Amino acid sequence: MLYPTIVFGVGFVLNFFLIAKGSSASVPFTTMLALFALWWCISVPLVFFGFYFGYRKRPYEQPVRTNQIPRAVPDQKWHHNLFISTLFTGMVPFGAAFIELFYIFTAIWERHFYYLFGFLFIVFIIIVISVAEIAVIVVYFQLCHEDYRWWWRTFITSGGSALYVFGYTVFFYLTKLEITEFVPSVIYFGYSLLMVITSWILTGAIGVYAALIFLQKIYAAIKID
Repeated sequence: MLYPTIVFGVGFVLNFFLIAKGSSASVPFTTMLALFALWWCISVPLVFFGFYFGYRKRPYEQPVRTNQIPRAVPDQKWHHNLFISTLFTGMVPFGAAFIELFYIFTAIWERHFYYLFGFLFIVFIIIVISVAEIAVIVVYFQLCHEDYRWWWRTFITSGGSALYVFGYTVFFYLTKLEITEFVPSVIYFGYSLLMVITSWILTGAIGVYAALIFLQKIYAAIKID
């Protein structure tokens, strides 16, 4: 529910800028209200509908018995800082998608024809594999340093490539585009923000699932007599 709300909210605000600018790309206000009603009457009830059945499902079972009292986490070294870890882990996925990102931005904002869809799919597979491997490595070293708080940390660090995507959007805006007016700049950064958020959620979810599968495998192999 959070992600559709962000997408709809950003699109709703950007559409007001387009209406104020008198752009032909703007959506009529009545159409936006109809989309809002469609989202509120269909998407929101489905969220609570899924929550109801999800809450009734059998709880997730841990491979091993966990302690109910949280242990104290020892002081971590500087390279285990969340921000530094996010910067390091985001380099590899962004490096895999850097060239393709240039062609995508060129096709969107400079109206060039994009035809490398097969190569785009290969790059996507490479990103999925690299994010999964990085998430497993980060979780492994985190557990080696007795830090069991891996859920949100894995999600944040796995989505670290989104920081570089945001940096590239700024670089592309300053070096490739010749936008001098306020409204086009708002439109550009608004849609770029949606791209960054989508990238972060996607790669973060991939990292969490990869780390979860990894932990299930290693802890299920533990035999307690």
